[in-house]
Formats: sequence, C-alpha cells, structure tokens
Amino acid sequence: MAKSKKPTSRSAAQSAVRKKWSGSKAAARSSARKAVKAKARTTPAKSSVSKSSVSKSSARKPARPKQRIAVSHHREEDFRTDGLRAYAKYRDLGISAATHGLAQAHVIRLLPPCNPDEVSKLHYHDVEFQMVYVLKGWVKTYMEGQGETMMTQGSAWTQPPKIKHMILDYSDDVELLEVILPAAFKTVELKA
Repeated sequence: MAKSKKPTSRSAAQSAVRKKWSGSKAAARSSARKAVKAKARTTPAKSSVSKSSVSKSSARKPARPKQRIAVSHHREEDFRTDGLRAYAKYRDLGISAATHGLAQAHVIRLLPPCNPDEVSKLHYHDVEFQMVYVLKGWVKTYMEGQGETMMTQGSAWTQPPKIKHMILDYSDDVELLEVILPAAFKTVELKA
C-alpha cells in the first residue's frame, strides 16, 4: 500500500485541501446536472399539454406596465361621495393609477348614523383579493361562513373572492382602509 506524501508547509496543506474540496463539489454538481438532464429525457410527459404550447402561452402573456410611486397625504377635501356606496366617503390613495389598475386602495368613512335599511344588504364583490383594516371606530359585519363579527380599531380581515357579506352596524367615527385587486370589479347585490 502506497502512502501519500504529506505537504511539508502549511500553505501547501491548505491548497491541497482547497483542491480536494473544490474538485469534489464540481464533480457532484456535474453529476447532479447529468442525472436531471437524463431523467428529463427519459421521463414521459405527465400532462397532455406540450412544452411548445406552454412556452407559446407564456410568451403571449402581456407584460404589465411599469408601476410608479404613489404618495397620498391626508387632506379633508379628498374624501368624496362618488364611491361604491352612498353612505360612505372615499379617499383614493392613488394606487389604481400608479399600478395601472392592478390594485385599488382607499380610506372609507361610513357616514353617521348607521341606517340598517340602507347599509345591511347582502352582496359580494367579484375580486381576486380584498382586505379591510379598521383605522378608527368599529364596524359589525356579517360574512358567509364566519357569521357576525365586531371589528374594532386595529382589526383587519380579508374577504375571499365572491364571499357573501354585509355591514350590520358601525360607529359614527368609523374609518377603514380597504385594498382590493383588481381596481375595477363588479359588485353583485343579493336578496337576503
């Protein structure tokens, strides 16, 4: 059995160790790549969709326009009654314009006093995402599968797409932050 020579200096020993480890890592990476490539060649397709149709559909997906920065500072005159509900004032935060309709965010003030005949109407929104955060006051909601829930300052909730919901009551000072994707969506009123 032949003995290997030990390096005579410390720097020679370090360089021998580096050489040993870098060679084995490169060999391991190389053999792993070969195994993956070989498996890809021999594994039958699990889907009836061909690679060419997948790459063509991916290539057709239009790129979203570049988003821009949106800065919104509080100004009382920015609260408007031209939003979804007649019993609310909305302050647009500029997100829809900045994201080219990808998302919408606004601060909502529900106007006092709460009138259940006007407010408590079962409905849903055809959205991909909706989140509400209570900035001030409180709001009592009903959501399908959740029931009645009291949301107070600091509470937040999401409403899954097309979930049936309604507002039951709210405080005179309630303010909400709402984020919705996409910015343009359809609301469907339902019969209770």
